[in-house]
Amino acid sequence: MSFLAPLFLLGAAAVALPVIFHLIRRTTREHTPFSSLMFLFPTPPRLTKRSRLEHFLLLALRCLVLCLLALGFARPFFKTEANLPPPSKARRLILLVDQSASMRRANLWSDARDRVRAIVRQTTPADQVAVLLFDRQLTPLVSFDQWNSAPASERAALIEAKLAQTGPGWASTRLDAALIQAAETMADAGGKSVGASGEIVLISDLQEGSRLERLQGYEWPRQVRLRVEALKLKHTSNASIQPVDEAPGGNPSTEGIRVRVSNTSDSKLEQFKVGWAAPDRPGFAGAPLDVYVPPGQSRVLSVPLIPGQPMLNRVLLHGDEDDFDNVAFTLPLEQTRLQVLYLGNDSAVDPKQPLYFLKRSLQETSRQVVELHAPPLTAPLATADIHSASLIVVTDPLSEESAQALRAQVLAGKTCLCLAKNESISGTLAKLVGVGQFPTSEARLMKYAMLGEIDFRNSIFAPFADPRFSDFTKIHFWKYRRLEVDSIPQARVLAKFDSGDPAVVEIPVGAGRILVLASGWQPEDSQLALSTKFVPLVYSILESSGAPLAVPTLYHVGDTVPLGVEAGEGARWTVTSPAGNQEPIPAGQTNYSNTLAPGIYGLTSGQTSRRFAVNLEATESRTTPFAVEEFERLGVPLASQASALPATEKGKSRLQNSELENRQKLWRWIILFAVGVVLAETWLAGRAARTAGSFAVASNSGSGGAS
Repeated sequence: MSFLAPLFLLGAAAVALPVIFHLIRRTTREHTPFSSLMFLFPTPPRLTKRSRLEHFLLLALRCLVLCLLALGFARPFFKTEANLPPPSKARRLILLVDQSASMRRANLWSDARDRVRAIVRQTTPADQVAVLLFDRQLTPLVSFDQWNSAPASERAALIEAKLAQTGPGWASTRLDAALIQAAETMADAGGKSVGASGEIVLISDLQEGSRLERLQGYEWPRQVRLRVEALKLKHTSNASIQPVDEAPGGNPSTEGIRVRVSNTSDSKLEQFKVGWAAPDRPGFAGAPLDVYVPPGQSRVLSVPLIPGQPMLNRVLLHGDEDDFDNVAFTLPLEQTRLQVLYLGNDSAVDPKQPLYFLKRSLQETSRQVVELHAPPLTAPLATADIHSASLIVVTDPLSEESAQALRAQVLAGKTCLCLAKNESISGTLAKLVGVGQFPTSEARLMKYAMLGEIDFRNSIFAPFADPRFSDFTKIHFWKYRRLEVDSIPQARVLAKFDSGDPAVVEIPVGAGRILVLASGWQPEDSQLALSTKFVPLVYSILESSGAPLAVPTLYHVGDTVPLGVEAGEGARWTVTSPAGNQEPIPAGQTNYSNTLAPGIYGLTSGQTSRRFAVNLEATESRTTPFAVEEFERLGVPLASQASALPATEKGKSRLQNSELENRQKLWRWIILFAVGVVLAETWLAGRAARTAGSFAVASNSGSGGAS
């Protein structure tokens, strides 16, 4: 028999304690007064010169309990050849190496390479190893097939050569997706088969910004274990800077830029400096701002522009130990100009007319400027006005010539919104749709009507699909026109009144469409213009009309950037990276996803050009490590320390002994037997105490009678 922790056998020396206790003879402390012995002098029992042991069976049981406890804690096992694991059993390992942006700190990446190198060199020829890199995506470095096809003597050199060609990137850490894909890779390689097992070795800094949400609903394979090799730094302080997306009312091109400075919870630094980076030299371009950020908190501050200089592109943070996230790239917002053509006889200053409310709903923002053009209907409708308009609103009857010109633009792809203020709009609707007649009539209401059915799948009402915003019953319609759309082909009712009559109708016309509202939004017809849903509804119609929207200028590393259509259909773009490299985009491609590093990117296509800024994701700056036990809480079984790869022959023997002892578990039976001995000792001690008590009473009674 062998022992895994033989030092615990020294505890068997405690058997001397029961022997000593049995040798100690004391006068009993219990006294029972008898009335007949009240006047006699007490006589203590005589003590012999030499103490004698009594109750040998009770003493033996107590000594046996101590010996069994010492034996159980020593973890005994039988070291027989039959119990040894087969030497030819191969291990299957996946080394999952973190290469996210946080691994750029100090010497984390070199430590990760050293861990991989040490593990690979300790493998046997029968083992199977794969190396996977991960950040936002999982990238195979060496697969199982490549490992098996390489000669055993060259496998370590193969992985070292591959690692030498890689390094940490700038993307965020999607740890949950990487672990799930690694587990599936292990399962595909045989990790779920009977008798086979696998181990995923995670080499990471375990920064708390890593995403773990997807692990909550994932069923981890039974035979796959996770071993964590955590990388640590001596210092833990880290602060970061991120640009804040501007609110609609701000204009950073004239007022400056807002940034957020965050400090980790375990940071020891609190004082920092923030300012514009000089374009041609290290350091600040002007006087920096002092900012105080306590550990675990964030501060938002505005960095004003330098007087007499155009807006720069970089904001620096100084006073931090790690500088991988100390630069915020930003660009001035570019306003998108849209035009809405209003065809009606309304006055823009009359609060009883639809134009009054439409003009006030289209407010200028830092991202978008919407110009409302309302020419008089008495003048001929200019084709240029219709062509440049993103949305056309018709509220009064049009002339034959204007209706035909407007229909031609709708056929080409324009969106026309017709407001049925009265029955006179019927003829214009028929001309625009291209039908003989479009019957409309005034509906008769007892009190008011409400919207009873809305198609939230349509792009117009899709922003209101959330249950928090889908209630339109508070909007009352005092008047509306009944639209006879049954005879109009392809007409689609998007909303109905509670009476069942159409409220909003969409009619495709060529490449464009016509939207018809059966009621006006002015107070005379309804409460729509006075409700909180009016402005979002107007902008939803404007966006669904195909108008060019405001193009964002701020992205994160790895985001997909839409190329846009402002250069024309079939245009070929060229992307200029922050390093100055130019990458041509194939014709027909509408997105660019090769945003691998932070900085300012340029997009050019013919005479069209624009820029966008790419920054590090804010979660990557949360560098405080989380506890390894978080994996077990999410249902990922962790491998024991004994499963680590042994470095020496002595370590291999210790690992083998640990596996044998863990398989036999003799200590459980020893502890169970010790519990049985304790129960027997308790029963025997109680019986001996009762016998001694009875004898003492009998003796006292006899001596009292004699006296």
